[in-house]
This record gives sequence, structure tokens and C-alpha cells, in this order.
Amino acid sequence: KGKAKGQKGRKITLKIAKNSIRISFDGGRRLDLSKMGITTFPKCILKLADVDELDLSRNMLKKIPSSIQKFQKLRWLDLHSNQLEELPEAIGMLQNLFYLNICNNKLTTRNLPEELNLLKNLRILNLGLNCLDSIPTSLGALKELKEIGLFDNALTTIPNSVKKLPKLKKLNAKRNPFPDSTKEEQHSDSIKRIETLYLVQEKDLCCSCLKMCQDEKDKLNELKNVTPSPSKKLNFPLLLTPNSSAKDNQEEWRLR
Repeated sequence: KGKAKGQKGRKITLKIAKNSIRISFDGGRRLDLSKMGITTFPKCILKLADVDELDLSRNMLKKIPSSIQKFQKLRWLDLHSNQLEELPEAIGMLQNLFYLNICNNKLTTRNLPEELNLLKNLRILNLGLNCLDSIPTSLGALKELKEIGLFDNALTTIPNSVKKLPKLKKLNAKRNPFPDSTKEEQHSDSIKRIETLYLVQEKDLCCSCLKMCQDEKDKLNELKNVTPSPSKKLNFPLLLTPNSSAKDNQEEWRLR
């Protein structure tokens, strides 16, 4: 009988929740309930709905209630590594949200609410490690989106409305069953693609072609000089590495 009822999980009281509030690096208030063994959304935290950040990652949540909309100040929501099969339509009410991580869950395309396209201030969206076979074209409405993680799903294509988002800098779609494997690489760093063009020796070029190549190479070097070094470039490592294996210290892979 015990197994049929499933795991009860840890009960979170208001006192526990209050003691789990931390001050984030930018001075915001973050409610950190990650790795707590939670199986159901703790209703008591609705009394703390004025926090700026909410971390419920690495638990056993199967559902997020519509009451999540009460967190109107929320800018940062981390739900990664749970057992979520759906998201509530009310998530679209979180108009201040700029970071949403729902990686490593059991989300399907059908249960991805269309209301996600209402998150007009969203800059980072991680949908990796789910069960998505397509991406809604309506996500093209997220004009502020800079980074999106789609890795480890069942995608065969990515809508142009998403690929051509005006501010998109990083799209990680690795390990999806694209019909043409080159599609997986089309969003890789453009600098890396340019580097592969210089594979000819100078002596094999005429003067005009040599000058043209040298000019292009000078432009490339200038671009490299203003490009952050690898150690500084990984502003959003959560889109590069599955969060199920992320470091325990979440400050190391949050938006900086």
C-alpha cells in the first residue's frame, strides 16, 4: 500500500522556508528549496511570494500549481531536475521573469503551455533534457531571449521564428535526432566556422587573392581580440552542460 501511495516527501513548513531565504549576489531575495526531497509544491511558500528568485530544483515535483502566479516579483525561477510533466498556464503571468530553467524533467510538447510566449522579459530559457518532439513557433514572440537550451530532446527541426530571434546569442540543440546532422552545428560560434576557411598556403595565391585573404584574416583577428577568453565566455554554462550533473554550488552557473 505504501508504494501505491508513492513517496510523501519532506514537509516544508513556513519556518523552514523562511530560514531558506538567501540574499543573491545582486541583492535580491532568493528562496532556495533545492534538494529538499519535496514531492508536492509547498503551499506555505505563497506567504513569501515577494521573493525575487525561487529555486525548487532537484526535488521530485510532478506539478506546479496555478498559484505560482502570486510570485509577481519573480525574476528567476529554477525547476530543473524534477519530474514535471506539465506547466500551468499561469506561468505566463510572471511578467518580470528573465530566467526560467525547466531542464531535466518529463515535459512534452503538448504539455508546454502556449502562455510561455507571454514572458516578454525572458532572456534565458532552458528546456533541455525533456521529451519535446517539437518547439512551438509561438516562442518566437520572446524577443528579449538571448539563450535557449534545447539539448537532449527528440527534436527533428527548430522553427525559424526561434532561430531568428533578434537577440539570440546561444542556442544549444545538441543530441537531438535532426535528419541532417549539420543542423545541430549551425548555431555554433561563427568565429569557429570562419577559422576553417584558411587552409591554403600563401605561395599558392596570386597577389590580389593573397591581399584579400590577409584583409579578411586581419578582420578575424580583430574580432578575436574583442571576444572574451574561454574562461570568461561561459556566462551561461547551464546551457552547455546538463544540469543533472551541475555543480552543487548554484551560484557558479547562474546569470552573472
